Amino acid sequence: MCGIAGVVSQSHEVNSELFDALTMLQHRGQDAAGIITNDGHHLFLRKDNGLVRDVFNNDEHMTRLRGRMGVAHVRYPTAGSTTNAEAQPFYTNTPYGIALSHNGNLTNAEELKQELFLQDRRHLNTDSDSEVLLNIFAHQLLQRGVLRLTPEDVFAAVSGVHRRCRGAYACVAMITGYGIVGFRDPYGIRPAVYGVRETPKGPDYMIASESVALDALGYELLDDIAPGEAVLITLDGQLHKRQCAANPQYAPCIFEHVYLARPDSVIDDIYVYKARLRMGIKLAEKIMREWPDHDIDTVIPIPDTSRVAAAELAAKLGVHYREGFIKNRYIGRTFIMPGQALRKKSVRQKLNPVDIEFRGKNVLLVDDSIVRGTTSQEIVQMARDAGAKKVYFASAAPPVRYPNVYGIDMPTTSELVAHGRTEAELQTLLGTDRLIYQDLADLVDAVRQGNRAITRFDCSVFTGEYITQDVTAEYLNQLELFRTDSAREARSRAQTVIDLTNTA
Repeated sequence: MCGIAGVVSQSHEVNSELFDALTMLQHRGQDAAGIITNDGHHLFLRKDNGLVRDVFNNDEHMTRLRGRMGVAHVRYPTAGSTTNAEAQPFYTNTPYGIALSHNGNLTNAEELKQELFLQDRRHLNTDSDSEVLLNIFAHQLLQRGVLRLTPEDVFAAVSGVHRRCRGAYACVAMITGYGIVGFRDPYGIRPAVYGVRETPKGPDYMIASESVALDALGYELLDDIAPGEAVLITLDGQLHKRQCAANPQYAPCIFEHVYLARPDSVIDDIYVYKARLRMGIKLAEKIMREWPDHDIDTVIPIPDTSRVAAAELAAKLGVHYREGFIKNRYIGRTFIMPGQALRKKSVRQKLNPVDIEFRGKNVLLVDDSIVRGTTSQEIVQMARDAGAKKVYFASAAPPVRYPNVYGIDMPTTSELVAHGRTEAELQTLLGTDRLIYQDLADLVDAVRQGNRAITRFDCSVFTGEYITQDVTAEYLNQLELFRTDSAREARSRAQTVIDLTNTA
């Protein structure tokens, strides 16, 4: 997963606003960050691996980013790369000069790479599917053959992207001297919103992955970019939008509401906070239905994303809610941290139990989901070590049994703890006295209550049914080979050799 942002201002340079937007979206990517701006003629780029505050760590980095228009990106690796060459935004000079930030993953990227080389005569510098998407968009614009762009040209190019690209993509692209365009795949798998802020010199516009970026900077949320839709904001502050896909269908990723998004965001007209409250209610109802004589003394969340659901679950059950784990906020999100040993070490560094909340009690631990199981096993043991009499575990999501192919660098099938195991087997493996998973129907209903117009979600990590209907066994096998910890470590060793050679 990644975070994207784009701003066009009529009144001031946008460097600091893009920085602030990325800071608000930091939870979507802690691997790399980048900003590119345009003053109408020249482009100014800064990007590197690291957190936003580390990539832009001095005044010179910011003052060089001149212009009233720009796009930005924070990145988690979706293909396991650790090189700064794959930090975004990406740029191509033909035609016009285009920079693009992308959240998602193309499922036909390899096929498109061949097309770009053999048919479109375009060169790629990285293995990133985001660079593929940029060049597809650029080629579609080039095919228009015009010197001066119109909104019709831009929308036609986005339509060409939809015809050629498959998978998940929420994008914001900047066309030098013209404007920025945000667009979303025909299923709307990854989120994108846009908003406006009125100024004496005219309206400023922002496009971002989540509404929190708009809120923090005083923008009024106008709408989500609909599946297949494109929103164009020209340098003079004009907003145009158009449906560019032949057969758009709303099917957003439900895992955004489970884990990825901030609870204070509104995505697809659904308040994430409210969706998580309802997840807690659904879990409590399942416990009361299947375990009416439960002996739970205390409900304890695994911070941070499970807090909302856990608090509502406790209230519904009528038992104490307690913050039994204190989080070290300087440790990154562990579910996609590379290396099993590093993940296990990071859990102990990230969470520290308050033993008085565990000692002699039957505790129900609540997490948003269980992916590898590494974190859950460690946390259950930490609760026992802190003196818990019994340790129960509840997941606000169903068992995660299948890999994500739409931009979340989840483990491979073989590394998912729930794949091929029953819930009874998982309970034994995790070392808990009772394991409660959310039912999929309840999860869907908890999220959908916020927007009944959405009739389905991409739930592929739970069901193995991929919404784009183009994910083959061969594709998953290749993903398996590329994403395993051993494959990551091999790539990391190879990159270290390259870095040392270049340094020498």
